[in-house]
Amino acid sequence: MTRPRLRRTRIGGFSAVGELGRPQSLRLGPRARYAIDLYLNNAARANRPAAFRRNVPEKPLVPEGRDWKSLTTRSAEALLDHYEFILKDLGQRGGTMLGEVFTKAQNKIHEPAVLDRLIKDLIDPYTWTTENQDLKGDAYEGLLQRGAEDRKTGAGQYFTPRPLIDAMVDCVQPRPGESITDPACGTGGFLIAAHAHLVQNYEDELYGDKGRALQTGAITGYELVRETGRLALMNMLLHGIGSSEAKPLITIQDSLARPPKRHHDIVLANPPFGVGSVTGESYTSRTDFWASTTNKQLNFVQHIYNLLKTNGRGALVLPDNVLFEGGAGETIRRNLLNLCDVHTLLRLPTGIFYANGVKANVLFFDKTGQRSGGRPGTRELWVYDFRTDQRFTLKQRQLGRQHLDDFVAAYQSGGTDFTKRTPSDRFRAYDYDELIARDKVNLDLTVLKSDAAATTEYASPDVIAQEIVDELEVALAQFTAVARALKKDVPPPADDK
Repeated sequence: MTRPRLRRTRIGGFSAVGELGRPQSLRLGPRARYAIDLYLNNAARANRPAAFRRNVPEKPLVPEGRDWKSLTTRSAEALLDHYEFILKDLGQRGGTMLGEVFTKAQNKIHEPAVLDRLIKDLIDPYTWTTENQDLKGDAYEGLLQRGAEDRKTGAGQYFTPRPLIDAMVDCVQPRPGESITDPACGTGGFLIAAHAHLVQNYEDELYGDKGRALQTGAITGYELVRETGRLALMNMLLHGIGSSEAKPLITIQDSLARPPKRHHDIVLANPPFGVGSVTGESYTSRTDFWASTTNKQLNFVQHIYNLLKTNGRGALVLPDNVLFEGGAGETIRRNLLNLCDVHTLLRLPTGIFYANGVKANVLFFDKTGQRSGGRPGTRELWVYDFRTDQRFTLKQRQLGRQHLDDFVAAYQSGGTDFTKRTPSDRFRAYDYDELIARDKVNLDLTVLKSDAAATTEYASPDVIAQEIVDELEVALAQFTAVARALKKDVPPPADDK
């Protein structure tokens, strides 16, 4: 079926161009932000599989009289007044997903003619659901991605590349009946991908209790920033997760502030890093932590360990410093290797995150506890080197899911027995004794040596320039963190009076 296309249109601050099947081409101006949000939330039905309709009554996301149809039947001042009424009314529905989404929402479009054209000419004529695909959720994720690309706003720290998310979910393989969470969920990418994996692979099993659980609390998240949490809730609703009148599936709180009250089968996360200081408060009240530190990433590693049920599975994106930092870092790595099966480390290339210069990894581990006889939980750590001689940028060579196919195949090559995996030139195992004997239990491991000096093929100048920028921004971020930490110890200037 041919997908409808949007002509280039500009109304106020809004510009849309391209094919609906390519939501990254949508550009959102601030004056129209809430109009688009309202439209997306007013879709008649969420992208909910038919299997779930026996479990949760299928209702429109927005009540009648506050929906999209109620906007299209009004004009001029009446339209503007009704639009503002909708924002206020929905924002007063406290304790619900819909109420949280619209809390303190404000109209940014004050000209009735502009709002009228935006609703009736730009949005309403187009079909956002095709025969095989509901595009509302895809389009919304595209809008989030475009926001992440704006480095001036710092929004990139809340957005993990979707190809990486999908690969991590394909490795962890969520199953019906399991509870899944993200303690730093940003805009909800991991939660939506886990839900999509379950629907795609287990739809026939998602009747009854398992289906109801999936819609009412099996997939949850935590987010520190309320505005970002609202984006995550909207994202989940548009992908058919939860109910607009139900309790929010995203909790707005500092995940690190207290021990978890609920434990989960799977934790997927990309804790905040790469933008601003890596130091934060010292969570001295967390007596369940192995070590006290101001390093947020190390604290998230400890928190995620405590979030997991016994035999739960964790997959988290971490910066390089977590692998080699001494002191608390060494203590945490020793405990993790001892009490978990830390089985896989994916070394990521630069150029794939919107926060430039980030050197990151994905660490996979299972909370197995020690093996019999007090033996450590970790037998081998398999390292996949996806960094050496790999070049990506956000424009010329973007990371795609196909670039991670070889890693996922390597991850799954031994089935459930990680010791039977197939090694390759990029994939090899380090046994526990070798890891624990390394200075400070340094896990900054490589597999390949760069062939850059031996090859006659060179990257294009723009790629090389971007790599230089990435390296400089890593250094700048590190110096900025040090400077901010030092400022805390500098006394205020003396009063000249």
